[in-house]
Amino acid sequence: MNIKARINLLFLVIILLTLYGCSYTFTGASVPEHLESIAIPTFDDRSGSAEPRLEQIFTDLLTQKFIDDNTLQVREKQNANAVLECTITSLVDAPLAITGSNTGEGISKRKITITVKVVYRDFVLRKIVWDRNFTDYGEYDNAGDLQTVRAEAIEYAANKIAEDIMLAVVSNW
Repeated sequence: MNIKARINLLFLVIILLTLYGCSYTFTGASVPEHLESIAIPTFDDRSGSAEPRLEQIFTDLLTQKFIDDNTLQVREKQNANAVLECTITSLVDAPLAITGSNTGEGISKRKITITVKVVYRDFVLRKIVWDRNFTDYGEYDNAGDLQTVRAEAIEYAANKIAEDIMLAVVSNW
């Protein structure tokens, strides 16, 4: 096949792809038109973990996710079309890896698993859109500055959960 025939074939393929379905649609995968804003009150911590600032870490991360996404404006509850009521229901810090033999020489790695219950309310239609639990985890080495590496693991898990919550709202998954 000569070069001119190859160019013509490529051109034909491009035209056919353009005309017959190279478009993606996400039916039902967006925020309803009547919702323009959302409120994100401070998370409620009912995990019993007594982890300092846990509520604020989650609230700040989720708020920033919505600001960055820019699909819904973040407003105070009294001025919003919807609200996310979020409760941290558990924070479990458990051993993940043990060093040495079965003599219990030490735990080398730990895993923090966090679960958040979220109720998404539509104030315009006066209904609960969904009520779900979101769970994720962060891992940390059981060595060095434990306070810092543990806090980083918590923030990692919180960031993943905040991302999942935001995606659930804006893409309806």
